[in-house]
Amino acid sequence: MDQAPGVPLLVVVDPVARLTDAESVRIARDVLRAATPELKLCLPDDPAQTPRLLARRGGRRPVLVGNDRALLRAVQHLHGERALEEAALSVVPVGNGPSVALARSLGLPLDAVSAARTVLRGHPRALDLLVDDEDGIVLGGLRTERAPAPSPHREGSPSAAASPWRRMYHALTRTVLSRAHREEQGAAPMTPAPRAPQVRTVQRLRVEADGAVVTGPDRPVTDVTVRTAGAGLAEVSVHPLAGAPVRVRATSVTVSAPEGFRYRADADAGAVAAPAESRTWTVLPRAWHLVLPPGEG
Repeated sequence: MDQAPGVPLLVVVDPVARLTDAESVRIARDVLRAATPELKLCLPDDPAQTPRLLARRGGRRPVLVGNDRALLRAVQHLHGERALEEAALSVVPVGNGPSVALARSLGLPLDAVSAARTVLRGHPRALDLLVDDEDGIVLGGLRTERAPAPSPHREGSPSAAASPWRRMYHALTRTVLSRAHREEQGAAPMTPAPRAPQVRTVQRLRVEADGAVVTGPDRPVTDVTVRTAGAGLAEVSVHPLAGAPVRVRATSVTVSAPEGFRYRADADAGAVAAPAESRTWTVLPRAWHLVLPPGEG
């Protein structure tokens, strides 16, 4: 897919970007406007409006200014409208480190000037897309997590909602009172307690790659990741409780667990999914196009 330099731009600034870093937004806007006087700028008040505005671009080249969550919403919406192949998407990442980690992993520059210049001088690159059996998308990768144990309180009950806040309140109160008492007694300030070692979560999953069983519930694992690997394939990494990791590539991956499992897609950008007993992801080769700096990929 070629990028026509003479086509005017539709620049949609996600509202979170304006709140997070208005200066970077201003810099990117000025760089783009200086090069494309016919630029159309959209400043939605609600993040939910951002992908819809991009979809109504007409003959303009779409440009998104925002973080990873805005990028995911936009691609999910365009995928749902079956409009991903119509035009390459340009992105100016705006946000702190974790909120633009996906953009960085995709090869986008993170400073406003370089990102805006990529919009103007970059080249579209066809990228694979992971799509699950409920039409949800994954741009980079996902990681499984153990489903939480059932709560002793009914969901939505007052005690279930208040309990975490009550525990946090009491913990903060004890800390403040203890520190005040020590200061009154002239004692040295408390040093932070060492962090507890990270405990690996054991999961009992069945993982299949193109129909072949990679691991089963009889072989506990601590981690399962699935990511796009290029060439229309996904890479599946299974980390057993004992033994070396297993890595395979496939066009389709199914993860299941009788007690259910959860997963987080695209690092900090994706919310943890609701528990599911089974989920299948299929690779759609070259399903969307992202404008990247010349030489990337």
